[in-house]
Amino acid sequence: MGKKAIAVAALALLGLPGIAAAKDSTGCGVGTMIFDGESGRAAQVLAVTTNGTLGNQTFGISSGTLGCDPNGTVKQMAEVSEFTSHNMDRLAADMAAGGGETLATVGNLMGIATGDRPYFYEAMQRNFARIYPSTSTTAGEVVASMQAVMAEDGRLSKYLS
Repeated sequence: MGKKAIAVAALALLGLPGIAAAKDSTGCGVGTMIFDGESGRAAQVLAVTTNGTLGNQTFGISSGTLGCDPNGTVKQMAEVSEFTSHNMDRLAADMAAGGGETLATVGNLMGIATGDRPYFYEAMQRNFARIYPSTSTTAGEVVASMQAVMAEDGRLSKYLS
């Protein structure tokens, strides 16, 4: 077994953040830049693992650097759920504060227009206790609660289609 295959197997066993996100693209971030041009499962897993381990995609998406598009949109809420599952504590802190890099990334992933971002942040802060009702709340529950809050809001409901 080659060195790359051993590294991939070891990382998969450790369950490092971001491995499950490797579908057919590694997204953006330092890992994607390091493994740019390489193909195959091992390169994708290592790129995504590097991105997830360093936590640089949040910064890249928020700042529009590291090959990330701050105006990109998500076609499926599964990506929002994936991001949320890896950033539960940071998202909770940002949401409670009414802003921050992780909440901004969720807004980006949901396709919230720049003009609606402050309103989105305020709505998430106002409904924090509903979105994060306990310390055992799961990422799926957080995303479902965020969607429920947005569905009930005339200004934010348009982002759920």
